[in-house]
Amino acid sequence: MKSFEIPTYYRSPIIGKIKNARKKQDPRKKDFSPSEVDFGAVSFLIPRHFGFCYGVENAIEISYRALKENPGKRIFLLSQMIHNPEVNRDLEEHGIGFVMDTEGNHFLEWDEITPDDVVIIPAFGTTIEIENLLREKGIETQEYNTTCPFVEKVWKRSKSLGADDFTVIIHGKHKHEETRATFSHSYQGAPSVVIKDMSEAEILADFVTGARPTSEFYAAFEGKFSEGFIPEEHLKKVGVVNQTTMLATETQAIADFFKQVMQDTYGEGELKLHFADTRDTLCYATNDNQRATTGVLERDADLAIVVGGYNSSNTSHIVELCEEKVPTYFIKSADEIESARIINHFNYPEKRMEKTENWLPVKEKVRIVLTSGASCPDSAVDRVMQKILTYFDGIENVETAVEKSISEIQ
Repeated sequence: MKSFEIPTYYRSPIIGKIKNARKKQDPRKKDFSPSEVDFGAVSFLIPRHFGFCYGVENAIEISYRALKENPGKRIFLLSQMIHNPEVNRDLEEHGIGFVMDTEGNHFLEWDEITPDDVVIIPAFGTTIEIENLLREKGIETQEYNTTCPFVEKVWKRSKSLGADDFTVIIHGKHKHEETRATFSHSYQGAPSVVIKDMSEAEILADFVTGARPTSEFYAAFEGKFSEGFIPEEHLKKVGVVNQTTMLATETQAIADFFKQVMQDTYGEGELKLHFADTRDTLCYATNDNQRATTGVLERDADLAIVVGGYNSSNTSHIVELCEEKVPTYFIKSADEIESARIINHFNYPEKRMEKTENWLPVKEKVRIVLTSGASCPDSAVDRVMQKILTYFDGIENVETAVEKSISEIQ
């Protein structure tokens, strides 16, 4: 795996050491059990895999290269580089502006951008329409294109499905930047439709089987299907791809569901003519993060802290997994922790902040699952750990505790 040059600001003296020890001990990632850093009165369970992924580190490296190579020029990101406020704030402080917010609302109009400006395409990628617009304005789009290669892999798979006359079903959140980009690339060569979850998959399947009249399709999936979509024609052959940050197990469950629907509708002997196996579009990092989260939750813990941007899809799915087992607090940074008694955290389903009192148990030994999303720097996780440590007396020295944990890994 390539090593990236990213600012020291994002590196971690605590979490980084644990991760490096695990990589040396288990380079092929066969062991998804957690590490534990024990400070005496409190210990932290650290998943095998979390934090910055390949696509995020690649995007950050390219963004800083753009700054270095273009002194004096205006430099813009089409939208947030990744869904993490700390990273985006750091980029802004270094002089990078934003053209749009995460839902496509403009901070800067297109006619204000000139060929002399540098425009960075974020890790989520962008739509064909925006790529064409930038080229028409004389702006180079490839030199600082940070689109994650695993997102591009989904686009290529969608293209190949279209070439074989399959319709592309995209498992994703239709307003998310990555899904908008994938949908744009997909419908160039294939009828395409976006579904959010298994509930919408079941509704779509009713149009495959004829359980619902096709006239209801357009209202049920308004704004989520490509122009000229004809349900009775375009739902005869399907393949499922995903927004790479979705819950991998849910994507696979949706794909398995449509495989069964097609088999029941057309017969096992005709299955390959009506369903395309697309499991190869699942992002390795999203999958690893989720497997590691499942692994850490096999251990006993009092609570979980998940650090990341509140608009981060992959982080929200880690929160969902943790909430199934323990009280879970979704925070963007250590600043959300007011004291040992009060924590501010994000309720993702309801999209609002909450304040919880007595979040930290008073007991002889507290065990905390500590993890983050793929767009969160390890340094932010370090700061959360260090802040929580201030609420306990007589704890082990940080360096000693970390070295002890590393020795147990080796």
